[in-house]
Amino acid sequence: MDIDFIDSLETPCIVIDRHKAEKNIARMQEAASRAGVDLRPHIKTHKMCGYAGLQIRQGAKGITCAKVSEAEVMADSGIDDIFIAYPQVGNFRLERVVKLAGRCGRLILGVDSLESAGMLSQAFLKAGMRGEVRLEVDTGARRTGVPYEQAVSLARAVDRMPGLKLTGIYTFKSLVLQGTPTKDIKAAAKEEGEMMARLAGDLRESGIAVKDISAGSTPTGTAVAETGLVTEIRPGTYIFNDHMLCCEGWARPEEIAACYYVTVVSTPRPDYAVIDGGTKTFPMDILLDTPPYYYPGYGLVEGHPHLCLRRMNEEHGILESKTGDTGLHVGQVLRITPIHICTAINMQNTVYEYHEGKISRLKVDARGMLV
Repeated sequence: MDIDFIDSLETPCIVIDRHKAEKNIARMQEAASRAGVDLRPHIKTHKMCGYAGLQIRQGAKGITCAKVSEAEVMADSGIDDIFIAYPQVGNFRLERVVKLAGRCGRLILGVDSLESAGMLSQAFLKAGMRGEVRLEVDTGARRTGVPYEQAVSLARAVDRMPGLKLTGIYTFKSLVLQGTPTKDIKAAAKEEGEMMARLAGDLRESGIAVKDISAGSTPTGTAVAETGLVTEIRPGTYIFNDHMLCCEGWARPEEIAACYYVTVVSTPRPDYAVIDGGTKTFPMDILLDTPPYYYPGYGLVEGHPHLCLRRMNEEHGILESKTGDTGLHVGQVLRITPIHICTAINMQNTVYEYHEGKISRLKVDARGMLV
């Protein structure tokens, strides 16, 4: 990147390399298309309408969101095929998803309990509409999702509910194999595909005509697609990549399309320096020094492997030196690789985009959309 652009940045900030992001989009789309499955990327990573539109123009079937507020922002930009992969609980959510369904070409909603499905059924009945739903199944992540062994029973109940149309099943399995975290992406993906295909078969034998089998996050997405056992994958982080995905074997450092720039604001002692980003800039949703990847800090300072970002206050990031001397000076601009880019983007109102020698500022459209 041109040094003149670096000098123009207002730090702390995130800069996205548009060319790298486009290559990442193309890589995942090509893999999905080659395997004959739909790609429905999760917009949780970028939260920007422009990038969602780019993914769709490159061949994505539609998009995935977690919250109705995110989906509303995306629908306002013209995207009309949206899956909200999250239980819609609470009258405020029910009212908003029903309204959104009325103006969206296709809106799919996730359910994982009799209670949440019943609420949706009543809401759509009241509006004189029929809502499309998918049943979420827990295949090992132990998050939302009906326990695998109870899925057929719940699916039967949902399929009978007026106001709803059950069209598929979905899961988020993460890197789990036989219920335990694993580094074996291929084996985890194979298990994921087989579990979902087996369940779909059981449902069809029960008379429930499920069409969509949706699975696969970024690390497992292509491998799940290649099993030929699912119809759709929902990766998100792949668009920018991060250190976490490098550790998991999906990305290489040179494929990371988004990074931090920070400024050194104080060097009180030789062994540490202070940067202008703290806990309000760098997410702390990772565990340091914990297997299997033993993350060494909340960001990696590029070109300075002896520096560690392990201590922060709200607006102060403390870079400590393993050698006893940071070698930094006040006013110095540093580039830091994010460990987990999804939560990092959501902490920014705007980001910079570097494209064809120019830098511009973009709004993070769905930033803070948590409802």
